[in-house]
Amino acid sequence: IGAFGAIAAVVGATGWAAIGSMAVLMGAFYLTCILFIVIILGSMLRVVTGLNIFALMKYLAREYLLIFSTSSSESALPRLIAKMEHAGVSKPVVGITVPTGYSFNLDGTAIYLTMSALFVSTAMGMPMNLGQQIGLLVFMIIASKGAAGVTGAGLATLAAGLQAHRPELLGGMGVIVGIDKFMSEARALTNFTGNAVATLLIGKWTKEIDMDQAKAALAGQIPFDENSVEGH
Repeated sequence: IGAFGAIAAVVGATGWAAIGSMAVLMGAFYLTCILFIVIILGSMLRVVTGLNIFALMKYLAREYLLIFSTSSSESALPRLIAKMEHAGVSKPVVGITVPTGYSFNLDGTAIYLTMSALFVSTAMGMPMNLGQQIGLLVFMIIASKGAAGVTGAGLATLAAGLQAHRPELLGGMGVIVGIDKFMSEARALTNFTGNAVATLLIGKWTKEIDMDQAKAALAGQIPFDENSVEGH
């Protein structure tokens, strides 16, 4: 009801053009997340471990469905731990990297915070110059570290970030409230994929990963035992 009221107020004040602008923001955000996963994370995974990002995503398909339905990567935390161990990463590395990543490695949230803040500033007629955009990027990357939690935490972090960095933009939060739910899925999926890739990279870096088992698991040659999740 609150989101509907917020978006109705925006449409009432600015007309139907606001709907098109918000659709552009959502499309740009989804495209940015896809490019980040495929190009940035995929390249790092290939260079460091030799594994394929698409094979990893297929391996984590059930977790993606769970995250998409709940809009939160927290729901898939126990399954990610079990699957990373099944993929050959040692238990100590998984036990440290995954929970830490859930608090500090929030790639999707950082992208969301920065793009949303830029959208709000432009919508309110207060566009930022390049220096301000870089400062905002650094600020929001730091702010994203406190966004771990239940679904919707990114919206609260965005409000806190705008209040601290550009208080005059806080009034434009109503534009984002109406479409935040539609962007939270991509945000959570990107965070989750970033943590999975980070775990494999740390395992390779510390030499605590069985690469033969990892390749076999991602290729589907070693089926994942769903009962193993209960042990966590």
